[in-house]
Amino acid sequence: MRLKKTIPALPVVSIEDAIAFYESKMAFKARHKEQYFAILIRDEVEIHLWASCDKSWKFTGLLRLFKPIWSGAESFLAGTASCRIEVEGIDELYQHYKQADVLHNKQTIVETQHWGQRDFATVDLYGNLLTFYENS
Repeated sequence: MRLKKTIPALPVVSIEDAIAFYESKMAFKARHKEQYFAILIRDEVEIHLWASCDKSWKFTGLLRLFKPIWSGAESFLAGTASCRIEVEGIDELYQHYKQADVLHNKQTIVETQHWGQRDFATVDLYGNLLTFYENS
């Protein structure tokens, strides 16, 4: 037995808006899309998006005491995920994402980590953290 790969599944509010962001800013392409789910690809990387769009929790008021939040797709989950993606050519990717204005913040740089990887962080439209890294 062996494990072969992992695919991040990131919560977003709007699948359509998230696809537009990933395609225009991060150079991913939608391979599959539905109302509440999408698969994006770029080179060998695959990312799944799922709609975190249940807003009913906002309106339960005192009923929350008797009916806790439980759907698993509550809108407040959007932007709470993260993943690390291995790349080749991290400096070129960094420049592309810097120009696309998707870096985690304005001070983000490619950093060499003490465990032997160079990385930088980006965020998607909803705040999900994607860290790209290259082995040194």
